[in-house]
Amino acid sequence: MPDYTGIDNSSAREYIFYPRQYHSAPPYYAFDLPVPVDDDVSIVCRFYKGDDSWPWILFFHGNGEVVGDYDEISLLYLKRKLNLVVTDYRGYGASTGEPTLTDLVRDAPVLFRAVNEELANRGQRQDLWLMGRSLGSMAAIELAYHYPDQFKGLIIESGFPSIVRLILHLNIPAGAIELEPIYNACIEMIRSISLPALVIHGEFDTLVPLREAEDLYENLGTADKELIVIDAADHNDVMFVGLNQYFTALRAFIDSHGQSGGTE
Repeated sequence: MPDYTGIDNSSAREYIFYPRQYHSAPPYYAFDLPVPVDDDVSIVCRFYKGDDSWPWILFFHGNGEVVGDYDEISLLYLKRKLNLVVTDYRGYGASTGEPTLTDLVRDAPVLFRAVNEELANRGQRQDLWLMGRSLGSMAAIELAYHYPDQFKGLIIESGFPSIVRLILHLNIPAGAIELEPIYNACIEMIRSISLPALVIHGEFDTLVPLREAEDLYENLGTADKELIVIDAADHNDVMFVGLNQYFTALRAFIDSHGQSGGTE
């Protein structure tokens, strides 16, 4: 795993995380699961359920979002017969603690196991799909690398191969942090990923430029991969600018990799 300690101990962390304390009751089609990840620290996962026969997507959101932001967005997934579980990070929403990159990737397996156990206890499907948006791509990529047998496929929206490139692109002060070893470790990890992968990105993304998605796509070790570019979309409007293209690609990806049940 890349060592993010230097970034976590620097002022750069303040430019990466934008935690927002906010909690709303889940809608009638959802429920929350607080997951203990450390002493006195728990992270909330919100499950949006349509039907027992539909597949589940484990979703890691962006750096300025909380699970409650997906109450309405989840309806777009449910409309396509896709169940969704969205996880927060430390310090986000109703979750406790302080966010760091180290904890973001370290907490991901704990959250995955808790989600998987909850689905099993409720008699739900176990063929999980893994998805990360923007900063959440870091957690998704880590899980895809370490637990390839536990997921059916990897989906990345507005993501990147390494936080290092974003630090440089956004001129985030990094001081004396050794960035090259972090970047190299990330690329090495991505080149070892064997899961089928779908990468979705906006053509005019100003925060995470399209070249980041292209580099991620090119370096993914799997031969079973696809890059979808949403015309005229920026970083935070990819889904809405290319709504039909986005969900057609997402549903086709899932259908073509062993999905049985819940098809449209």
